[in-house]
Amino acid sequence: MRGGIVVGTGRRLARACGAAAVGGTLLLAGCSAGHDGAGGKTGGTTSPTASGAPTPDGKPTPTALDFTPDPRRVPKNAAEARRLALEIVAEPEAWGPDYVKRSPYLSDPDAWPVLDTDCAWETGALPSSVLASVTAHSEIPAAGGKGALRVAAVVTVHRTESDADWEMAETLEEALRCPNQQLRQGERIVDLGSIGLPYGIGGNAHASDSLSERGFYLDDTVKERQGYSWFQVRIGQVTIATAVKGAPGRTEDLVTVQTQAQVTMEERVKTRMGATS
Repeated sequence: MRGGIVVGTGRRLARACGAAAVGGTLLLAGCSAGHDGAGGKTGGTTSPTASGAPTPDGKPTPTALDFTPDPRRVPKNAAEARRLALEIVAEPEAWGPDYVKRSPYLSDPDAWPVLDTDCAWETGALPSSVLASVTAHSEIPAAGGKGALRVAAVVTVHRTESDADWEMAETLEEALRCPNQQLRQGERIVDLGSIGLPYGIGGNAHASDSLSERGFYLDDTVKERQGYSWFQVRIGQVTIATAVKGAPGRTEDLVTVQTQAQVTMEERVKTRMGATS
């Protein structure tokens, strides 16, 4: 979860693993491989060609995402990475027919949200491990006594797969460390829980790693608390996230909306970066 509409990505030195508290219930949390202090990984993720025990038809069961990046299509610098991120990030139409661009629509390309020790979000500089990060804000405007339904899509292109892997672990840790977070004056997230699901766990057959966060959004200008959801995955060196905040009077199917935008971006990553035969 991130600052603003709660989007972007933060970094923490601690590594999350084990059980994640979600709504007071302990759930199994997947673990991404972390840094070993020398730019590598501890633990380790399975390579894209790895496989497990044979299935009844004699074929090996996949143990990692069947995705191989094409070196010719992998961004080599910040400019290439930003172009790729802009091609991938979900525009309003990816969320649904009633969504439009918020103002401002795109995030500051040099900014990076950071969750401080007091569990408040502040703006930092883009880390050296990130080539580019783009956040696109969309909404259904307030109308007819209903509040503005705000969503956001985030695409971050890391220098290496290891950097992206590390981000997933740090993002998972943030919700464990700070279940209540200050977004800005008068806005906060409370009762936040997170769970991580690497490939092959909990139905994750679409990304190398995934995590979800759920909680409640509080705005001092609104009487009732609203639902909040963040979903993030890693495919190669790219992380993709979607954020949804509920709004007063809104009864839209937000799960379907969020899934639609997320799947759109995941397919774009695979199409634009994957090796072709």
